[in-house]
Amino acid sequence: MPLALLALAVGAFGLGTTEFVMMGLLPDVADDLHISIPTAGHLVSAYALGVVIGAPLLAALTARLPRRTVLISLMGLFVAGNALSALAPGYDSLLAARFLSGLPHGAFFGVGAVVATGLVAPERKARSVSLMFMGLTVANIAGVPVATLMGQHLGWRATFLGVSLIGVAAMAAVYFLIHPTHTPAPASGLRGELTALRSLPVWLALATTVVGFGALFSAYSYITPMLTHSAGYAEASVTLLLALFGVGATIGNLVGGRLADHAMRGTLFGGLASMVAVLLLFPVLMRTEWSAALAVVLLGIAAFITGSPLQLMVMERAAAGPSLASSANQAAFNLANAGGAWIGGAALAAGFGATSPALAGAALAILGLGVAAVAFAVDRSRTIPPTGRERVIASHVPEPTEPVHSS
Repeated sequence: MPLALLALAVGAFGLGTTEFVMMGLLPDVADDLHISIPTAGHLVSAYALGVVIGAPLLAALTARLPRRTVLISLMGLFVAGNALSALAPGYDSLLAARFLSGLPHGAFFGVGAVVATGLVAPERKARSVSLMFMGLTVANIAGVPVATLMGQHLGWRATFLGVSLIGVAAMAAVYFLIHPTHTPAPASGLRGELTALRSLPVWLALATTVVGFGALFSAYSYITPMLTHSAGYAEASVTLLLALFGVGATIGNLVGGRLADHAMRGTLFGGLASMVAVLLLFPVLMRTEWSAALAVVLLGIAAFITGSPLQLMVMERAAAGPSLASSANQAAFNLANAGGAWIGGAALAAGFGATSPALAGAALAILGLGVAAVAFAVDRSRTIPPTGRERVIASHVPEPTEPVHSS
């Protein structure tokens, strides 16, 4: 695999750290700014809103620019947003800075995934995407716990300054490790990107992301009360257990990328089916401490097996203009975060028990299997080249010529 993928992973590590660290810093931010914790929770929502809006918007605005330039510019915006977060004098300015920090998130992952697949041979595309996403999963193992500890001991502002430095390192890595010849400006431009986005298979793939990852967030958003109320863990142990989720996510991400290069359809269905099984077992696994820890790891593995196949599926169904659709998939991921958390919370509020969000997630995963089945049924009615991998051409878009890849 090219060393250039490391540059994309460093950027993903920074993005993952700043996205999830706010959850651990909410009490510190609330105390310092003299606001309630629910009010401070809006800082998490502001980042997610920035991702949803910024992913398609920035991908569209930069459609005619060289992708290396786009990646560096997006990380520059990320650095600015986190630096402004560290310097924010009050709650309102911090809310705006968090929104600004979220704007480049989805576009970086979307454009980065397109760049990653262009750096490798066709049979390694899913693996290249998984290696970039590894920065995000490793952030849950190391980045978020370290950044949280930094915020607790040095102040939350120090955390965002530290994340800004990660962004500077990512900019340097992209500049020095990704050669300009590997990231030319797309020939299709904005019109081609928008044409590809009108394809029904693209929207079915995006719907699979929303429902499939909604299953994850239905359970994961309420993992702390499950671990403390059902499994009997002390609250101080939850941080370590969340790191175990990161370990599982990293394993699932790497395994999913390797398997998807051989059978994208089978990997996607297998990952969703695994999520159904794991989430249905949550009420049993959450009865003891050791089995609860195992459940956290298994949830990470099952969920992130589907990450690379879903990203690649969206890109291949928007073959003539993949950057916008790829970025839109990151917006879909954040919609899954918000929607899954709401559904899990509704199950909890209805009095169905501490593990009921996991059962609601299992229902969403089953629905995800149904959406994926519809997506592949639609694919079968369209032109499918007789190759070893399932490559589907987006509707009304001619098949592009295969570029020359460097390894």
